[in-house]
Amino acid sequence: MVRGIRGAVVAERNCPEAIRRATRELLLAMIELNEASVDDVVAVIFTVTSDLDRAFPASAVRELGWTHVPLLDAMAPPVEDDLPRCIRVLLLVNTDRSPAEIRHVYLGEARRLRPDLADGENGNGIAAIARTLAGGTRG
Repeated sequence: MVRGIRGAVVAERNCPEAIRRATRELLLAMIELNEASVDDVVAVIFTVTSDLDRAFPASAVRELGWTHVPLLDAMAPPVEDDLPRCIRVLLLVNTDRSPAEIRHVYLGEARRLRPDLADGENGNGIAAIARTLAGGTRG
């Protein structure tokens, strides 16, 4: 069955490497925490806030070797007081998990978007897992 996994992260800056790093960190955490693999991924839809215009998040996915996954980048609608430099993701995966078993992932500042899904108990641990999977060490 296809399920949607939501996630978001904030890029440190509007530069290609920061956008790609944040995207990789988020996607790898989403896959790991939901015990999925790239073969389970049906498609990925990204939105970015208008202040992120130096790279497509999808380019980070291609760098991970996800060459057969359909990807779509879009600009989020301009909303007053939106979280700046925000990358949002809808990851569609084939899974046997129920909707209640899906782990949505909101990293760093993006935890403000859905505090009900990114509680303090899991928030920092998820970020650490994501950084490790993405090969980074930033805090």
